[in-house]
Amino acid sequence: MWVAQDDEHGPAEDGGPEGGERHERGRGRRGHGEHGRRGGGPVGRGRGGMWPGGVGAGGFGPNADFGRGRGRGGRGRRGDVRAAILLLLEDRPMHGYELIQQIAEKSNGTWKPSPGSIYPALSQLEDEGLVLIDKVAGRKTAALTAEGKRHVDDHRADLGSPWDDVADSVGIDARDLRALIGQLMGAAGQVAGVGTVRQVDQAAEVLIEARRSLYRILAEDAPDSSDSTDAT
Repeated sequence: MWVAQDDEHGPAEDGGPEGGERHERGRGRRGHGEHGRRGGGPVGRGRGGMWPGGVGAGGFGPNADFGRGRGRGGRGRRGDVRAAILLLLEDRPMHGYELIQQIAEKSNGTWKPSPGSIYPALSQLEDEGLVLIDKVAGRKTAALTAEGKRHVDDHRADLGSPWDDVADSVGIDARDLRALIGQLMGAAGQVAGVGTVRQVDQAAEVLIEARRSLYRILAEDAPDSSDSTDAT
């Protein structure tokens, strides 16, 4: 059973299955001005307080997750880990951390599997006789067996290109939205930083209405008169 543990170069292979993962959780730092807009309201005047809904995935903060796309949630895109491992090991033997990094690179950063998915998959492939695990320079390294190489050759069409599938599934629309959201954040930040009380109030109303409109799109709802009245 292959399990992972951190070292300075990434997960080694002697701890728990989740031990090797370096979590980049994107914690938003609360600024002193989060609730500090003059007169109250959803837009703060100080660091970290200018985003409606707060920083993070719930609002427009810099750590919001804008790229999940249709029909999938979670930390990121998920692909066929088993296929990815087999195809990568066809090039050369790799340890677990190399596999994670290669998958992330080949998918343009849209898919970075956790050790909790890589190491169990390696163990399963080893049990099936497709992969051999051996220590190389003190690290457990995986290589295809002769049977594993035959399996890749025989099933190449089925294995496909899992990282390309994941990268393509993000879609150009999601990438374009991220750029537009960044521009919106920049404009809102300028108003929050140097605007008058009246300008900040107006910006807050614009952002509130934008949020309502986005939820209407998700709900496939047309704006009604009551919403228009509330926003004025």
